[in-house]
Amino acid sequence: MLRYYLAEDTINHSDVDRLISWLKTYPRLTKGEVTLDFENKWGQWLGREYSIFCNSGSSANLLMFYALLLSKRLKNKKIIVPSVGWVTSVAPAIQFGFEPIMCEADPETFGLDLSHLEILLKRHRPGAVMLVQVLGVPHKMDEILKLKKRYGFLLLEDACAAVGAEYHGNKVGTFGDMASFSYYFGHQFSTIEGGMVSTNDKHLADLLLMLRSHGWSKDLDATTHKKLIRQYRVDDFHSPFVFYEPGFNLRSTDLNAYIGLGQIEKLSMIIKARQKNHSQYLNRLGDYFYTQKWDKESRVCSISFGLLAKNRSERAAVVSALNSHGIETRIFSAGNLGLHPFWVKRYGKASFPFADRIHHTGFFLPNNPSLSAKNIDFISDVVLAAALRT
Repeated sequence: MLRYYLAEDTINHSDVDRLISWLKTYPRLTKGEVTLDFENKWGQWLGREYSIFCNSGSSANLLMFYALLLSKRLKNKKIIVPSVGWVTSVAPAIQFGFEPIMCEADPETFGLDLSHLEILLKRHRPGAVMLVQVLGVPHKMDEILKLKKRYGFLLLEDACAAVGAEYHGNKVGTFGDMASFSYYFGHQFSTIEGGMVSTNDKHLADLLLMLRSHGWSKDLDATTHKKLIRQYRVDDFHSPFVFYEPGFNLRSTDLNAYIGLGQIEKLSMIIKARQKNHSQYLNRLGDYFYTQKWDKESRVCSISFGLLAKNRSERAAVVSALNSHGIETRIFSAGNLGLHPFWVKRYGKASFPFADRIHHTGFFLPNNPSLSAKNIDFISDVVLAAALRT
């Protein structure tokens, strides 16, 4: 029986009691004013002008890709995608007819390898780059932004598993032209299911709002809404149900947003707890295992603590020991996405030395606010004892 889970719900008894009290006021539950309040408070916390709440982090990525495609700002449909991330960091590129080009993983942060990235930028001159802030460890954003300026690409920033991380005093998720976040169970905080796209670009924000809800203009500000009505000579009676783009229905609800408002209130506490746990793991295990690295001016906020074993045999021994002690573990993220069937059957294997090492030797340890220092020491002892026996 499991004693230590990789993920614990950040929605606790007091959050549920608060939700019950609100529900007893018989509020509107579908998307409404509470969603707008949550979007505004999230934007204030993050430091971005526009934020669009949707039903998952994966939907947030889907919206970013399609808004990028419809923005008419792409010089071509080539896009650099990460080998280490999640399938829905890459899948929309395939679904929307982009030409995805996979990049090796950085040996320090595990994000896009800068040397390989520049080779690909020179060779392909892509219109866009998708960057994942891997496991809450900030990537080398000064270098990425220099490359962005030099090669003129649009940057999508997947910060789904990195809420609370900072690079040189700036929150992760404030560097891309658009950035995605996930509020799934087990991430830094939860709205049960939910995601957000944030941007400082009003044109992109307007596209995101329309695409989230069918392609209509009802969620736009009054001035933009009326401008579209005049542009397309829409009859007033028809105006609420005119579709300007081929959109989706990826809305969340006011119920999820109400939970999110409570989560923002305790986000500082959650971030501090995860950072403390991460530091303790690093002190206990960092000298023996290969772990992610970041510069001293950045702050990590991870949802799990990731390690690379020396080889497959050592990982197998550690995983066996963790399982026998009721400690949940799993592969590091999804390993190398270039080795998964969805990629291989379309483009062939994308095998890279470091991404492959993550794929074959990486594993996760629990990191959530419910863990005590004693718990972290116990888990670390189990891992070290198993590794030293191999």
